Amino acid sequence: MNRRRAHDEDETYDRLHRKRRKVSENQEIEDRLESLIHRVGEKSTSSLESNLEGLASVLEADLSTFRVKILRILTECAIRMPEKCTIYATLVGLLNAKNFNFGGEFVDYIVKTFKENLKSCKWDIARYSLRFIADLVNCHVLAASSLLTLLENLVDVSNEDSVPQVRKDWYVFAVLCTLPWVGRELYEKKEAQLEHLLVSIEVFLNKRSKKHHNALRVWSVDAPHPQEEYLDCLWAQIKKLKSDNWAEKHIPRPYLAFDSVLCEALQHNLPTIIPPPHQDSFVYPMPWVVFRMFDYTDCPEGPVLPGAHSIERFLIEEHLHSIVEMYHMERKECAAHLLYFPFKSKIPLDYCIVEMIFAELFHMPVPRYLEVCYGSILIELCKLQPSTMPQVLAQATEILFMRIDSMNTSCFDRFVNWFSYHLSNFQFRWSWEDWDSCLQLNPEHPRPKFIRETLLKSLRLSYHQRIKEMMPESYAALIPEKPEPKYKYTMEGAASLPGTRAAHLLVGAVRQRCSSEEVLNVLRELPNPRAEIDGDQPSTDTPYNPLKIDVFVQTLLNLGSKSFSHSFSAISKFHYVFKILAESEEAQICILRNMFELWGTHQQMMVVLVDKMLKTQIVECSAVATWIFSKEMTGEFTKLYIWEVLHLTIKKMNKHVGKLNTELLDAREKLARAESSSSESDDDSSQHGDNKRKKVDSDKPTEEMVERMEERLEGAHVDQKRLFLIIFQRFIMILSEHLVRCDTDGLDYGSYWYKWTIGRLQQVFLTHHEQVQKYSSTLETLLFTQDLDPHILDVFHQFVSLRS
Repeated sequence: MNRRRAHDEDETYDRLHRKRRKVSENQEIEDRLESLIHRVGEKSTSSLESNLEGLASVLEADLSTFRVKILRILTECAIRMPEKCTIYATLVGLLNAKNFNFGGEFVDYIVKTFKENLKSCKWDIARYSLRFIADLVNCHVLAASSLLTLLENLVDVSNEDSVPQVRKDWYVFAVLCTLPWVGRELYEKKEAQLEHLLVSIEVFLNKRSKKHHNALRVWSVDAPHPQEEYLDCLWAQIKKLKSDNWAEKHIPRPYLAFDSVLCEALQHNLPTIIPPPHQDSFVYPMPWVVFRMFDYTDCPEGPVLPGAHSIERFLIEEHLHSIVEMYHMERKECAAHLLYFPFKSKIPLDYCIVEMIFAELFHMPVPRYLEVCYGSILIELCKLQPSTMPQVLAQATEILFMRIDSMNTSCFDRFVNWFSYHLSNFQFRWSWEDWDSCLQLNPEHPRPKFIRETLLKSLRLSYHQRIKEMMPESYAALIPEKPEPKYKYTMEGAASLPGTRAAHLLVGAVRQRCSSEEVLNVLRELPNPRAEIDGDQPSTDTPYNPLKIDVFVQTLLNLGSKSFSHSFSAISKFHYVFKILAESEEAQICILRNMFELWGTHQQMMVVLVDKMLKTQIVECSAVATWIFSKEMTGEFTKLYIWEVLHLTIKKMNKHVGKLNTELLDAREKLARAESSSSESDDDSSQHGDNKRKKVDSDKPTEEMVERMEERLEGAHVDQKRLFLIIFQRFIMILSEHLVRCDTDGLDYGSYWYKWTIGRLQQVFLTHHEQVQKYSSTLETLLFTQDLDPHILDVFHQFVSLRS
């Protein structure tokens, strides 16, 4: 008996050990296969052809065991590394030639992936999937007629009624992007069907609306480079490719080496693929304008820059953009991959890279990644390629500065931010004398304004004396004032001010570490100027006393003026006093005015103080917006920091709404899960079931909690809508006043003030397009009505067309 049990135990141990060893071995083989597939096409001592041939044999041998794994890895690699699309297509072609059934399974798998990505709105992945499907025609895996049927089905979306134009645009764009890879093959085998497809696309492009075009341009003029809408530009490139008999020079085609093997393989047909119908929840990519900064005349001797309408320009730019997309989190790796571009000997690579990065930085409505990302990549490029890259970047900066007169306001801000950041990393060295001509221009002209704003931003990254020393004497008028507080209660003539005595008492009290109640006692005796103006007796019960706010805010912020931390500490310590004094929106605006009066020469301090006051709920977002558009801020209205404050205010509101929305969705999900869980465990009377139910009940929000969350979210939406209504109403008022005044006086309305202001209106629409879009119908009904001046109304219509 004991011997048998021992024998059984040994047998069980051996069986489990063998199973564990087998699982471990399988995992090792899977990892090895994944590594081999990932690395194919990288630098190797063997040729790409021999590597592909060897890998195809290895994969074929493992198909019986690892078929699903191989299908998944091949598809993921082809989509995630689109620059290696043709390599993986060749590999699939070789496997199809060896194993027809696997070829069919692969086609089914990639089609399923394509459909899933369309349904889940993963547009870039869907486009890369389509490209890979098309490239399988070149490898004789798919029949050309089958692909053309799919492309025709996709283009048919452009004939749908009652759907957004951006939906039609994307499907046409996806088809046009695919044609450089497979156009030659389709032209040779199905010329008539291809021609019919192109005619359908041209008909759509000729009738589509391009109202959004002007809103998305970097420059408002087309000289020296036309600012083309992306579909128009790609269509011109495809037409040029067609006139060249679909021959291009930048797509590697390793399958040509295996033509004799591949052409004998049996081909598959695609199943019928119908694009998923439009749903209101679908969000499509927005249109854009193709950025052009260089042409072949800007590049020195060497490889020629492909023309703007050559397909090579599109292929190069798309490849460079995909490198940034893949490596943008690692600036050093990103810069290295950009400089090791596979076709660098055929093109002026430095110029292509610099143009591509500025295209990313200036992308409208917002860049894909943080602005500092692009600045850091450019710095790494200069370090890796010190012999040429700094000169190309300097040339690009010169071009941007010379064309800044017609630059979009949002791009102007980004140019300022990038240039000041770049200078700070290169000891603020620049040939300022080359820009001396701008000193004779109107201070509001974009060129002197660019230099002044760059110096103000540089001041945040350095110190005042350093900025003064780095600039030539001729630029004295553009150098910022020294950023220091101007505390009126210690200045000449302060004795005659009504709050001076209280201010001095307050200084002493704060230095003695007084409490909030003691501060309020010091302020209590101050008279209320508002009550006296109204002819009434001063009353300590009046909630809004501007003199109290004046004395308290200026004194406290002056005491904390040594650093941001000191200011934050002062605000935190006397937060209760702030809340008592800031009971109304008027009072909050008064707080902001006094902050400005003290810190008017220190823009960064004002930005961070407003941010702090918003975070601590001393002031509301609507108060900040009203203050920015007030008469007292007229002199600051065209300065960048004011708009920095406005955008951080809007973002604060958007973040608050988003947070409440997320919390509500989580609560609803927990409630539904808890109800489902309790119904499932109704029949479970075990102790385990009771414990589980108790845990679920403890996590479960009540119906009342969810209702309160819904009310809070609804209130936040009301506040958000009100904020946007305040901002757009103020814009309309000041712009309308300007236009009427110019019309009455017979003046040209297009002053620098007007151009900056209309640009800021456009910037608010575009920067916060996702949130503003929700209120577009309200804005159209209440503010942007048909009787509004066409210049203002046009900005709104351009914004609406982005998603139409």
